[in-house]
Parts: sequence; C-alpha cells; structure tokens
Amino acid sequence: MTEPDHESNAIRVWFRLLRLQARLHVAASDRLKKLGVSVAQCDVLTTLTEREGVSQQELAQRLYVTKGNISGLIDRLAAAGYVERRAIVGDRRSHAIFLTEEGRRIALEGITVQRSFVRDTIGQMSAENIAAFERLLIEARDRVRELSAP
Repeated sequence: MTEPDHESNAIRVWFRLLRLQARLHVAASDRLKKLGVSVAQCDVLTTLTEREGVSQQELAQRLYVTKGNISGLIDRLAAAGYVERRAIVGDRRSHAIFLTEEGRRIALEGITVQRSFVRDTIGQMSAENIAAFERLLIEARDRVRELSAP
C-alpha cells in the first residue's frame, strides 16, 4: 500500500470513528432521556456509584471534563434531587458530592439502560471481533496519550 493510500484509509477510518461516536451518543441519549437525564448527567451519577464523597474537581478529572462543566452538571443534578453537596472538613471552598436515594435509583437504571444498549450493539459482535476492537481502541488511545504527554 502506498503512503497516500495509507493516509486516505486512516482519514476515512477517523471520520467513521467520529460518526460512530456521534451515533452512539445520540442513541444513548435517546434511551437515557426516558429516565430524565442526559448522557453527561448519567456519567456523573454512575461514577458516583463507584465512589461517593469526591470533590467536583476529582469528578471533573475522572470524567475528562472541565471544572466549569462539572459544576453545571452538579447544579442540575442537585436541583433534580439526585445528588447533594456536603462540606469538606477543613476546606470551605470545596464540597463532597453524594448520591441521594433517588439519584442512586436513577444511576442504577442508567447502568441497566447502558448495559442493554451495549448488549444490543457491540455485544452482537463475535468474541474475537470484540477482542480485536478493544486492542485497536487501546492502541489508538495510547497513541493519543503519547501525543498529549508533556
């Protein structure tokens, strides 16, 4: 394969990946709307099921979003009664984020919705193709990390 062909193929795959990501987001969003949450809000809630009491800064880092983004998400989730902010002893500027009972229920339903979606999509691929897909995604992720490293 000549270099221009390789580059053209790489560009074509790049755009397919972007379109796939957009379609996945729209499809997941449509399913989560039935629970009354966005994909980003569900990400926050499900992340809190793994570990509560984290600061907004830590949540932002774990979700790869800005502190401003997480602040708005937490505001909306708190207004909906899904999370609560609690003061962190010794730090008057920061708050720990906890799920409410209703927030935990929505998070668990969100996890069920996402698992069902995965089962109906990627889960329909053969075990070999899933393993190959994962290897390729990890390789791509590692290359992006290398480019992003200081």
